[in-house]
Amino acid sequence: MKKYSIAVIALFLILYLLPLGARPISIPDESRYAEIPREMIASGDWIVPRLNGLRYFEKPVLGYWLNAFSITLFGENAFSIRLTSALATGILALMVFLLLRRFGGGSWTGILGAAAYLTCLLVFALGTINILDGMLSMLLTGAMASFFFAYKENRSSRKFGFLALFGVFCGLAFLIKGFLAFAVPLVTIVPFMLWERRFKELIKISWVPLLTLLIVALPWCIMIHLRESDFWNYFFWTEHIKRFISPIAGQHPKPFWYFIPILTGGALPWIFLLPAVFSGAKGVVRSKDSLVRFAICWLLFPFLFFSACSGKLIPYILPCFSPLAIIVAIGLVNYVERDKQKTFSICALFLAVLMGGAAVMLMVSQTTDLIEFRAYSRPETWKWVVAAAGLLIWSSACFLSAMRSDSKKKLALYAIAPLMLLFSAHFILPDQVMEERAPGRLLSRNRDMVNAETMVVSDEYLVHAVCWFYRRDNIYLLEKGGELRYGLDRDESSPSRLLTIKELRKIIDSKSGKYRIILVAEEKRYRQWMNLLPKPEFEDINNGFVFLRF
Repeated sequence: MKKYSIAVIALFLILYLLPLGARPISIPDESRYAEIPREMIASGDWIVPRLNGLRYFEKPVLGYWLNAFSITLFGENAFSIRLTSALATGILALMVFLLLRRFGGGSWTGILGAAAYLTCLLVFALGTINILDGMLSMLLTGAMASFFFAYKENRSSRKFGFLALFGVFCGLAFLIKGFLAFAVPLVTIVPFMLWERRFKELIKISWVPLLTLLIVALPWCIMIHLRESDFWNYFFWTEHIKRFISPIAGQHPKPFWYFIPILTGGALPWIFLLPAVFSGAKGVVRSKDSLVRFAICWLLFPFLFFSACSGKLIPYILPCFSPLAIIVAIGLVNYVERDKQKTFSICALFLAVLMGGAAVMLMVSQTTDLIEFRAYSRPETWKWVVAAAGLLIWSSACFLSAMRSDSKKKLALYAIAPLMLLFSAHFILPDQVMEERAPGRLLSRNRDMVNAETMVVSDEYLVHAVCWFYRRDNIYLLEKGGELRYGLDRDESSPSRLLTIKELRKIIDSKSGKYRIILVAEEKRYRQWMNLLPKPEFEDINNGFVFLRF
């Protein structure tokens, strides 16, 4: 077990920590969740979240605090802003391990569950970028694990301790992303306790987590209310109620089935083993194994809840991957312990053929004209070669996994099969994919043109990055306020920092020769505006972004 435990720790370090700063900072999410903590550090105001110096009430404050702590320790760079997401993913995998080791069959099941979680494609993709969903998922997993430990505990003192810890995790999750911290445990625990026929017990013990939840969350809730009395009105109604019930007012409307392909694709490579998982888990459910029942409720009902919401984004489904890893681990271990291997081997061989075929397709598309689509440009030869090698190694490892008779080595080979491809993904993303969401190079090379007196104007899509790279919180916005509209409407500064094209033209004409004005925007938007603005004295265009000086 020690050898496999070290392997999983190494897996986390190699995939999540070592290459964390390799990619440029992307927009809008990474720059947003970097800039808000940076402004907290600069201003010393740790209560009211601000973006570009404007009130920003879409999320509570804990995620910004954690990112600010990381920035303070490691500086203003890509590594520091992503570190909290990566660490949250690793801690969550540890929680899965502890839950499975105690109630799911022992250390080997726990190790497999942790490895399965860390190698799910969506978990990897979201765990290496700067968003709040990884931290939320970690805290929700801590809450659910604490509740289950309390559920299985017979000693009153320990039961109350775990219930108090459950409330602490819920309170912290609330301070990350709001009322979702209550919804996920509620829609999981109520069906589970009904299934277990212990619902009355749930009512009796609910006061313990409620008390600790209030102790954790209430201090900041009161402070933000005293400082900004409209926070809860906006945060509760606009960010929760309207987003859930209204496809017009809610953001990112998607159909009910939207998360089905996301969960399926995001669970690669483990989704291919579902026949073996179901075969193994079926007997466990019949034996009334409470952890499997709990994991089923934890996966199914939050999934339905997220699907019922009108507003949907890919990261929202991340909390469902913890129970999925638990079910996969228990199902597979139970399957191989019954000396069954045929279904697993067939599934592994199928994935081996698929990955091998993908490698061949990539090589053919890059070296011949048989396939019109090319993922990489010609100067990026080394990238597609590494990608093809990663796919071939994945294919070969799956093939060897299918041929092995030793069950532990069989599962271990399958788990580490995508290791090279996932590690190299930090470095081999096509330049076009990287740079169309990363304006840092353009902004950095023109930094000398921006000083404290320079008036900087941006569109709403790039404003987070402009603030971050120029360390400014007074950027003017052009034409649209976007997500900063609420803050702009309540901005006391005069004149307004939301400008029309005509207003910007007037400012440029009136200030000509006095000081420089910088405009940063998407190139496609500038093409719509260029005939309404004077000709810039300096123009720099790069990967769909423009930097202009008037």
